[in-house]
Amino acid sequence: MDFKYYCSMDVEQLNQILSGLSTVEGLKWVNANFPKTAKFSTSFGIEDQVVTHFIGTQKLGIEVFTLDTGRLFQETYDVMELTRNQYHLDIISYFPNQNSVQNLITEKGPNSFYNSVENRKECCFIRKIEPLKRALANTKIWITGIRSEQSQNRKQMNVVEWDEQFQVFKYNPILNWTLEEVENFLNVNNIPVNTLHRKGFASIGCAPCTRAIVPGEDIRAGRWWWENTSKECGLHETKEVLAVSEIGNQ
Repeated sequence: MDFKYYCSMDVEQLNQILSGLSTVEGLKWVNANFPKTAKFSTSFGIEDQVVTHFIGTQKLGIEVFTLDTGRLFQETYDVMELTRNQYHLDIISYFPNQNSVQNLITEKGPNSFYNSVENRKECCFIRKIEPLKRALANTKIWITGIRSEQSQNRKQMNVVEWDEQFQVFKYNPILNWTLEEVENFLNVNNIPVNTLHRKGFASIGCAPCTRAIVPGEDIRAGRWWWENTSKECGLHETKEVLAVSEIGNQ
């Protein structure tokens, strides 16, 4: 079977193939069958570091990229540097459009996202969704570090899905890993980890929008902690992505 065959496969066929493979086997399969059209997005959280480890140690030709929103923690840049050096990887950074950020801050100030859900989604669109669209140009498979335990929305996901917003297959190779499995894998393989995780930050995004959680809180409670809404920015939730897109295009 040649590359054209794989490109014509539907999501059910891909899901059947990749669900039956281990994480490293699946990444190797994607690398072999989608050359130069598979990309992995990392925010340098613990799950993403597991996937990066496989890509780096197996010398896979999968592009690794990150979204630099301009509001990240210094600790995130620190673990990015450690990761680049340990795995000898080129990690491409995609930044928000300068004019869009400038206009947002000029019109609404630097902290408008605290004022309403609509403002927060607008900021997420400018700093994350629009850059992701550019990052995924000419991509057929978008690889993520999503785990089903992370949120109610993610429990409904499959190992392979079709992302309508970005028009790509989305492959979640560690979807069914437990938190314990992730932590053990990181320790055994001496993988760089963001130091904020040791300070109670379970999920790390932009600095103004992330806090540490306390024992018993949901793993996503520290993201957009002032809101009582779905703890997603729009990257991994189709309905929310569409809503954010409408705001961003106004």
